[in-house]
Amino acid sequence: MDCRPACAACCIAPSIATPMPGHPAGKAAGVACANLTPELRCGLWQRSERPACCGGLQASPEMCGETREQALAYLAQLEILTAPGS
Repeated sequence: MDCRPACAACCIAPSIATPMPGHPAGKAAGVACANLTPELRCGLWQRSERPACCGGLQASPEMCGETREQALAYLAQLEILTAPGS
């Protein structure tokens, strides 16, 4: 499955603990990545600064759903379920 154009749910919903350009202390859940382009694409795509956790995400029907809103909701729920102490 290819990424949905103008979605960027995986660049917004999850937290990222890895420091990266624009987020020296990592990125909080629900915050758009500072490396997101105006077209809602990853500005670090195929660059060494891109965190490994980002590269590990692969578009799938389960994660992406049928709409951007479904993808955001799924990833937000996954973030809650995998948070430390949950």
